[in-house]
Amino acid sequence: MSKRTWPRLKAMKADGRKIVMITAYDYPSATLAEMADVDIMLVGDSLGNVILGYDSTLPVTMEDMLHHTRPVVRGRQNALVVADMPFGSYEVSVEEGVKNALRFIKEAGADGVKLEGGINRIPLIEAMVSASIPVVGHIGLTPQSFAKTGAYMVQGKTATAAQSLVEDAKALEKAGISLLVLECVPMLVAAAISEALAIPVIGIGAGNGCDGQVLVFHDLLGINCSKKPKFVKEYAKVGEIITAAIHQYALEVRAGAFPDAAHSFKMAEGEDISKLY
Repeated sequence: MSKRTWPRLKAMKADGRKIVMITAYDYPSATLAEMADVDIMLVGDSLGNVILGYDSTLPVTMEDMLHHTRPVVRGRQNALVVADMPFGSYEVSVEEGVKNALRFIKEAGADGVKLEGGINRIPLIEAMVSASIPVVGHIGLTPQSFAKTGAYMVQGKTATAAQSLVEDAKALEKAGISLLVLECVPMLVAAAISEALAIPVIGIGAGNGCDGQVLVFHDLLGINCSKKPKFVKEYAKVGEIITAAIHQYALEVRAGAFPDAAHSFKMAEGEDISKLY
């Protein structure tokens, strides 16, 4: 294990080494991801869905994101930590966007921020980069646009739409982003974008032609109770194990079997407890 840096990730792409990214939302998930030697931990605004129980990411606030970023930073050793900028934290003005991004770096200790959008975000990204803030771009399916689109759909399925994604990706790279996330994009389009850029491209639902992959912590472990997207692969069914353990605990408590003597404490030898009655 060794410390990840933005230049090192770019070198990994140049060498053809895949980059591993996973979401993390608290100290336990960060320490487990660190032990697995991932390259990047993303404190995603997806915490709105998997942690806070919202139907979308839109209600997530800056304070929510800062609160969850801090323990992730404390739990990592070598991985980079990237924080999602929540909906409403950068749309109003460039100045407000830079100010909020700086909070993630100064107050939470993140190594960079992620924001959604293409060419329309160039002025903001340039200002962030000028302020020495590493930026991760995100195009394709952008969950924060749910209020406008009303649905989560694959992006870039036509030649015209694919060309628009390519133009967005190149513009974002020119503006100075350190890494690009492509979500729900046809694999051939994603591979073409990855080939066209010098910076790493991380896919989620974008095929194996990208320079790396990201999945939601709860999705890949089988903890998420909601319907999983097509691109999610469950590497374990931890949710079933947790449910079975809690169920067994409940049975033993109701039967008076827990706690037993092995899980209880004794008084010192020879002590008289008759006066307690």
